[in-house]
Amino acid sequence: MSAALAEFGRRGFHLTQMEHVAAAAGVSKALLYQHFESKEQLFSEVAQTIVDDLTARLAASEVEHASSLERVSGMVATLFDYATAEPDAWSVIIRHLDKPEVGMELRELRESFGKAAADRLLSRRRRQLDARELAANERRALLLVPLIYGSLFSLISWWLEHPETERERVEAMALDFIWLGLERVRNGERLPRGQEG
Repeated sequence: MSAALAEFGRRGFHLTQMEHVAAAAGVSKALLYQHFESKEQLFSEVAQTIVDDLTARLAASEVEHASSLERVSGMVATLFDYATAEPDAWSVIIRHLDKPEVGMELRELRESFGKAAADRLLSRRRRQLDARELAANERRALLLVPLIYGSLFSLISWWLEHPETERERVEAMALDFIWLGLERVRNGERLPRGQEG
């Protein structure tokens, strides 16, 4: 599984062959096929391991009674930690997260991450809103989540390629970008639409 993770992370699903995994694991291709009937099954199991691990780490970063800002900060720090500790798994996520034809498990990760991120963004305001306002805010949060994870995942990947940049600086910039931008949206600020100058 470790060899498969490294190969899928390095080459991506489409370019990785079972021969690559067998060679990296130091086993025969025949032995590999005794455990996994196809490359798709092997990738599915690798992806499920990634999903389980990252989901558990994000859940562990939750602090009871934390503010929304603290919860978002914990999520950002957890993703930086994960990318640092598990570079092959991070590469698999980045290469395949938005390609559901490759693996449903990573699509599930995207969906569960989206729900968790939306929940973290809304937590401080839930008690202050009536049902109609809460439903509107939940829809807005779900629309914002792809923007958040897209920019955040890209920034983390950029940082992994530029280790000379201090992590604290990059993490702070990510949090500022997410939080300050969302604060303006949450407060109802919008760009004027359809007005010609």
